[in-house]
Amino acid sequence: MELMRFEPGVRALGEALRARGWMLASAESCTGGAIAAACTAVAGSSDWFERAFVTYSNAAKTTMLGVDAALIAAHGAVSEPVARAMAEGALNHAPVQLAVAVTGIAGPGGAVPGKPVGTVWLAVAGGGSTMAERLQLDGDRDAVRAQTVAAALARLLQRAWPVS
Repeated sequence: MELMRFEPGVRALGEALRARGWMLASAESCTGGAIAAACTAVAGSSDWFERAFVTYSNAAKTTMLGVDAALIAAHGAVSEPVARAMAEGALNHAPVQLAVAVTGIAGPGGAVPGKPVGTVWLAVAGGGSTMAERLQLDGDRDAVRAQTVAAALARLLQRAWPVS
């Protein structure tokens, strides 16, 4: 995945976060740290990017972010409740004001009934609330991961702006 393709979005996000004095953390499963990589590919990101949690396994989600194992068992790792818990866990386990989480099925395998390849849950926590949305993305593994990074950056920018 060519990280510099995300540079305009990352620069805009960085400006918004700097203006607010906010720091960002990511909690990533299906992207394997690609959101963090896109952010840190831009010089100066240390002003607003604090850390990433790459929580690919269910155990990592539980131990690193505090996601309840019972929540994962009840809903599956690729679900709204788990995405929300991941974002809130990142917010609570890092000195940040904004956190993003993604969990999904990038393929080519891993699909289950009701969750085909390309299913991704994205959540953003900060500013007193958590939003989550289901994405249904097309393409191969690289395409799903790239679209997930782009969507995460867009949602983060929406949350960071407007600066009052």
